[in-house]
Amino acid sequence: MSAQLEMPGMPRRLFSATPSKLATYADCPRRYRFAYLTRPTPPKGPAWAHNTVGAAVHAALRSWWELPLGKRSPAAARQLLYGVWSRTGFRDDEQADRWRSRAAGWLTDYVGELDPAEEPVGTERTVGATTERLALSGRIDRIDQRGDELVVVDYKTGRVPSTEDEARGSPALAIYVLGVRRTLRRACNRVELHHLPSRTVAVFEHTERSLANHVRRAEDIAADIETATEALAAGADPDVAFPPVTGQQCSWCDFRPSCPAGQAAVPARETWSFLAEETPPAE
Repeated sequence: MSAQLEMPGMPRRLFSATPSKLATYADCPRRYRFAYLTRPTPPKGPAWAHNTVGAAVHAALRSWWELPLGKRSPAAARQLLYGVWSRTGFRDDEQADRWRSRAAGWLTDYVGELDPAEEPVGTERTVGATTERLALSGRIDRIDQRGDELVVVDYKTGRVPSTEDEARGSPALAIYVLGVRRTLRRACNRVELHHLPSRTVAVFEHTERSLANHVRRAEDIAADIETATEALAAGADPDVAFPPVTGQQCSWCDFRPSCPAGQAAVPARETWSFLAEETPPAE
């Protein structure tokens, strides 16, 4: 079967990619190898408290929009958060409870400013698009309709408020715009980062040029992945084909337990150290 797919004159297979897959390789080729190629997957380190917070908030918002219209209240959002809350990654129960209350406050404030009757076009919606070299896919937190166009909405819960530069430079948001256009066959240019802790919204209106720039970068990363994967299949040293890129990111890498280079680069962080009260960088 593979020989037939590679026959001369047949269309080149598209590289299947998600924003996370491309970002993983761009950050560290070794991490990409561990995540997507090595089987069985190497053991991962512990879960992180800030990811627990983000996952609970996202799940509560998705479920809130799934409620009957008459039940979409701030109190309901709070109860939904309580229902999915986990203590994973926190220092202790006291810290977990404090952050549950904080996240519940974000949610009640946020949904209190929404119009429950303005049904989103989609929540947690998977979309896809193709380019000359890529088959892209991604899952969007929310898709709104504003006039004749659709808007990509992404929820953020990190320590630092989102910015226009972040919205403009996000490869994921650009891929989502392309996916909405292709999957839903509707106009879409605007992306929004809704930062719940600060109750701020960062906005960017994509142009054909800005989207083309993101596509070009994504295709370049995919080409590098394909070259490295082919080298690995031909017998290259895995650490040469997919070398580690060390730095501060090694202190929280999922695959730190399996990476001596990362362990030697920087000390490990505590699993709750990305919470706002502790001092570290944004998610």
